[in-house]
Amino acid sequence: MMKILVNRRASVHFSGHETFPLRQMWLKKAFDQAIGGGRVLKATFTDEKAIASFGVGKNMVSSIRHWALACDVLRESPDNPSFFEISPIAGDILSDGGLDPYAENPSTAWYAHWWLAGKGNRATTWRWLFNNVTAPTFTRQELEVPLEDFARKLDPKRKLSTSTLSRDLETCLRSYAPRFAGGSPEDFAEPLLGELGLLQEVHKGQYAFRRGPKATLHDGLFAYALLDYWDSSAKDLSSMAFETIAYGEGAPGRVFKLDEDSVADRLMGLSDLTEGFLAWTDTAGLRQLHKKAGDSSDLRREMIRRAYD
Repeated sequence: MMKILVNRRASVHFSGHETFPLRQMWLKKAFDQAIGGGRVLKATFTDEKAIASFGVGKNMVSSIRHWALACDVLRESPDNPSFFEISPIAGDILSDGGLDPYAENPSTAWYAHWWLAGKGNRATTWRWLFNNVTAPTFTRQELEVPLEDFARKLDPKRKLSTSTLSRDLETCLRSYAPRFAGGSPEDFAEPLLGELGLLQEVHKGQYAFRRGPKATLHDGLFAYALLDYWDSSAKDLSSMAFETIAYGEGAPGRVFKLDEDSVADRLMGLSDLTEGFLAWTDTAGLRQLHKKAGDSSDLRREMIRRAYD
């Protein structure tokens, strides 16, 4: 039996967004603060000129920083603690003249979703929701206790208040299914992730996942996520079972809420898309994807480029 190693972070993260869902231009706003060499001074988000620079309030500036870090637009600099660094793929996407400088292409939203729900980068609730919740419908209140249990197992020494978890859950749900009745004017601003159609509010306060084919999910973005998942969970394995890709924790099929037929259709086209680096086989009912030996980092970056064709 193939063993898949799930990357579980020792720490949990339930704050930083200031309860604001990610908005369309926020990643670009953070990216545009680069001063050269792909670096962003950390003080940019905290000095007295931040509100004027970003054109939003102080709490929203903090939220922009959080989302830029969570979606891998910004990274901590290993060389200088006073700076953030722009990630290479963020540079490809958001630079002026890049693949999607104004975050208008659905592939940018799918990329952000992968970093949040697939990798759980500064987004424990996002990863937990999309990988652990299997109920056909659910409310925020019904999720609070199981989320708290999950967080306690990951980090037994950390004390988390119910209000913190509740706010994080509310922000996560509104990121995909924004509310349009009541609330502040900010609630009427469409979140970047809302366009993905992954979550719907079926009744007031009651939500359900939308499973099935995702028309706006480009095969290039699916391939990027699959390679990323493979490298982080089973890097030394040359093959991966269909069931793992479709249902494994943190796998694209599960994170993108694809049905089996949709996953199979995408896998069958990966050989041509990746020029043979990935190959699909279905022999005697044994469905597997095979991967050539070697580093896939360049291919992952190429798949991102393809996702904007």
